[in-house]
Amino acid sequence: MLPHILRSRRCVALLALGLLCTAGPLQAAATPDGYNQVSLSSEVRQELPLDRMQVVLYTEAEGRDPAQLASQISEKLNKALQQARGKAGVQVRTGNRQSYPLHDNDGRRITGWRERAEIQLSSADFPALSQLTGELLENLQFGSLNFSLSAEQRSKAEDQLMSQLVERFGERASLVSRSLGASGYRLVRLDIDSAGNESQPMIRGLAMKAMAAPVTPEVEAGTTELVLRATGVIEVQKP
Repeated sequence: MLPHILRSRRCVALLALGLLCTAGPLQAAATPDGYNQVSLSSEVRQELPLDRMQVVLYTEAEGRDPAQLASQISEKLNKALQQARGKAGVQVRTGNRQSYPLHDNDGRRITGWRERAEIQLSSADFPALSQLTGELLENLQFGSLNFSLSAEQRSKAEDQLMSQLVERFGERASLVSRSLGASGYRLVRLDIDSAGNESQPMIRGLAMKAMAAPVTPEVEAGTTELVLRATGVIEVQKP
């Protein structure tokens, strides 16, 4: 009886081993994920003029009484805001406002207070904003001047470049599939993003004094290069 049982167990073990040996080659022959897939990228570029001008002006003062100092700053700021809001085509808003104590040489005792408040101006009308800035510089100080591409112009340019980008990506995909001896390709994934490198002048000191002159200077905004990039994956189809 015992030898019969041993022979039965040996047959079961050999049968299981045979199944394992059979399953091995079948699994190795399976098609792996990403088979015949190729990653590609393409891009299109267009240089665009910066069409928005932003100016930051500020007022700053010191005093022993923080309440009196705040009232002084507010009066000056409100006067500038009222003057700026009367200019057509210019967007006006208040910016950062900070107040902090001043200390003696030992840093232990508060000797006074300093407060600073900003006004931010923005417009697509460069001459109008330049003239307004010159008028406000009689009572305010210059903070910064920047140019940017408006959201409307960026969106319009991106829509125009999108079809060119997709067409260029398709041409590259067709070229790759033909080079690999394929009959065609299938698009697996396509991602599109945009970027811009803005080039604008550095305008400081003397240029700001020129804005306060009777004749408003011409302002060159500079340009930005809008770049649309497409990255994707295609699966080439063998004949």
